[in-house]
Parts: sequence; structure tokens; C-alpha cells
Amino acid sequence: MIPVDALLNAYASGWFPMAVAPGDIRWYSPDPRGVIPLDTFHVPGRLARTLRRQPFEIRVNTRFRDVIGQCAARRDEEGNWIDREILESYCALHAQGFAHSVEVWRNGDLVGGLYGVALGGAFFGESMFHRVTDASKVALVALVDRLRARGFVLLDTQWVTDHLLQFGAIEITRRRYLRRLDEALTVDATFADDGRRTSDSE
Repeated sequence: MIPVDALLNAYASGWFPMAVAPGDIRWYSPDPRGVIPLDTFHVPGRLARTLRRQPFEIRVNTRFRDVIGQCAARRDEEGNWIDREILESYCALHAQGFAHSVEVWRNGDLVGGLYGVALGGAFFGESMFHRVTDASKVALVALVDRLRARGFVLLDTQWVTDHLLQFGAIEITRRRYLRRLDEALTVDATFADDGRRTSDSE
């Protein structure tokens, strides 16, 4: 596993790991960097109508390992960068209260979600998945609502994709990102209700 301290130091310096092959971990600090400004986050109209129907239940940190496992399974179809070492490393980070999952449930089933890392007032989004239409988008909306309510100031998406553009994602230079990251790390924000994480029955 990647040591927890090494992961935390990397994130605080603007770096994150990805597996390029099983057992081959590389570190990245993109330039430009993708972020979603929390004050201009946009919910597309069709998704807003889905949210008004409230077909899903949102939970936090109840099935972290399942969420990252589902993300890994989805990535297998696209070239998997979540190998066993990454999975176990982030589960250890979760156990220490730094990695979190936002989960979307329907009729007692986990149907979508995302996970990421929280440090200070920064949240570093890692990956998301869905098993039913819109579930990963609902997880993102729930994440942003939580970050806003709890005083976070930076939502890092690593890169900007067409999927994220519809929510207002933008690219900024690495230099600007690092300045914003330094500022965010001084913010005293808490992601989970107990200061570390909520109940987790793994």
C-alpha cells in the first residue's frame, strides 16, 4: 500500500497517484488542472427535475470499499487506474478519516456514488460510478451541497471532461491551482459528522 502520510503529503502538494498497470503507480499534477467552482456549480435542467422527484437516498461513508470497488470495475472498461494497491491505500486513508464516499441508494441498493479525499477546505474528487441513470450526477450534486454547507472552498476534479463541463467545471493553471490549494488547506472544514467519518459497516 501507499503509506497514508505519503498520500496526504502528495495531495497537499498538488499530486495524486494512478496505476498505469497493476503494481505500477505513477504520480500526476496536471497543468492545466480541473476544478468545479463551488459558487458557480450548475445543475442541468433535466437533472434538476430528477432531483425534485427525490427517487434516491443519499448516504455518506457507509460503503466506502464498495464504492471504490464499483469505480474500479467501471474503469476496467476504460483502462483501469484503480488497481488493488490503489484500492487498499484509499481504504486505509478512509479508515484514518481522510477519504470519503457519497453514495446514492434506491430501494436498498447502492446504485451510484463517488469518493475522494478531504484536506482542510479542499476536496479532491477521485472517481464516480452509476448503475442507474443519473445516479453519479446525483452524487456530485449531493457532494457540492455538502461542501458548500460545511465551508469547503475548493473542489478538485483533476481534469475537465465533457461530463463535468455541464456542471461548470473549468481549467486553471497549475500555478493558480497551487495558490488556491494553499489557501484551502488553511480552512478548518469537516466533511464527516464526527470529524473523521460516519458509520461504516465494511
